[in-house]
Amino acid sequence: MRTHQDEGGAVGIAEYGDRESRWHVEGLLSAASLTHSGLAEAVGRFDGDPAAMMAAAVRTAERAFAELNDCDDIVDEAGETAGSIAYQLRELLAAEAVSEVRAQLDLLDAAVARVRATYQTRALLNRLLGHEEVTALVSPPVTRITKEELPALPSAYRDEAGFEDLMAMAAREDELAPRLRAAHAERIRVVSTHLVRVIRTAAEAGFSDEQSAHDAVDETRRAYELWLECLSERKRDLG
Repeated sequence: MRTHQDEGGAVGIAEYGDRESRWHVEGLLSAASLTHSGLAEAVGRFDGDPAAMMAAAVRTAERAFAELNDCDDIVDEAGETAGSIAYQLRELLAAEAVSEVRAQLDLLDAAVARVRATYQTRALLNRLLGHEEVTALVSPPVTRITKEELPALPSAYRDEAGFEDLMAMAAREDELAPRLRAAHAERIRVVSTHLVRVIRTAAEAGFSDEQSAHDAVDETRRAYELWLECLSERKRDLG
């Protein structure tokens, strides 16, 4: 896009040498979805000079597209970061590397925080450019997990028949030990799988929807705390 200034000081639009340049300008203006009066209000008063108003409108649209692209890049980068984190977490959770898992979730928080800083800018630019339907898209709801949904832990205390003495109860606990170990392992596996799935799903959506991004981060923290609780319970029961 080139402008020129004549001897009288008026700013005009230089002639384009090819169709592609004209199509570029027309595309920017049509994307802006502004009427002539709205355009004048958006770019200021130009004393009835349509060429000057058009030039300013195109410059404004170009800047808006550039800023929107920057915001979209941040969203895409956050999605890629989350995808990488989900991949690494599968191994870290299986290894029960608590500190490393926490470090990966901190990286996720930082990536999502950068995306959150773009929400207002993206909403404003999409509205100005007539792309409000983009901001209206909503990601699928985040699936939550609760402790009550996990496999139950077998215990001699739950036996309805009861026991005549402590020796009988201890014998029952020894009998239940393999099932208890298996139940603890399954509880940890279920929570670990859920945690990775939440992050992977959010990564695919790119955290573009503010509410879904908030819910996803909140659920990863809840799942992480539940995972720690499952580890603690296993240590309590099995040593």
